[in-house]
Amino acid sequence: MDRLKGKVALITGGGMGIGRASALRFAHEGATIVIAEKDTAAGEETVSKIRELGGEALFVQTDVTEADDVKNAVDSTVQRYGRFDIIYNNAGGSTVRDARVTDAPFEEFWSKIKLDLFGTWLGCRYGIQAMMDAGHGGSVINCTSIFALIGTHGKDAYTAAKGAISALTRSMAVEYSQYNIRVNAVAPGATATARVLKLLKEDNVTSKSLDGQLFGIIDPEHVAYAALYLASDESKSTTGHILSVDGGLTIS
Repeated sequence: MDRLKGKVALITGGGMGIGRASALRFAHEGATIVIAEKDTAAGEETVSKIRELGGEALFVQTDVTEADDVKNAVDSTVQRYGRFDIIYNNAGGSTVRDARVTDAPFEEFWSKIKLDLFGTWLGCRYGIQAMMDAGHGGSVINCTSIFALIGTHGKDAYTAAKGAISALTRSMAVEYSQYNIRVNAVAPGATATARVLKLLKEDNVTSKSLDGQLFGIIDPEHVAYAALYLASDESKSTTGHILSVDGGLTIS
């Protein structure tokens, strides 16, 4: 229960799904948690759950596509707790409007780039700066997708954004190693979140990908454990790594 004792972790999109599961897992392991979430009710509910477990948590209403919001979330973390150790850029997602590149609406492409890629870029921009200012290193965890690692149908906007996150992760791992900051990513397959469960009913691409997952749909808690490893000191020699939690999809 002490794998993150004394550390402060900021989690974007921590109000639900993988973000909430990770927040609860990190708190269970001793971390102080800041939930940066657009949905106020969801974010405050996660904070309440952490406090019920005896943990310390703060909610900061945050739209990750807005630079001022992300900077405020990081600044609020440092002001409240005096340190900044972990940022988990979890916020993101896809929709049924996505399609192959010749068919996808322009607005869907820019929406995915802004939410998934730019939101992650902003988290890294301000989160890494806070780690450099503190001078004690830290862990950056980005959320890409298994769709960024395989060929698939009908998700060209989403895969473009998530593929860019994978490349950005590797580049930043090299760039910031001199500050003892490691940068890694998790790449989940189809995971049992409310958003994905809804997509499975509406989106043929997501449902087909699930067919290739040898252990079926993934529990959000299993992604949280992968993120926990990357957040903890156990991964001090791991950087630039994309950790797949895909139920064997990439080998099936």
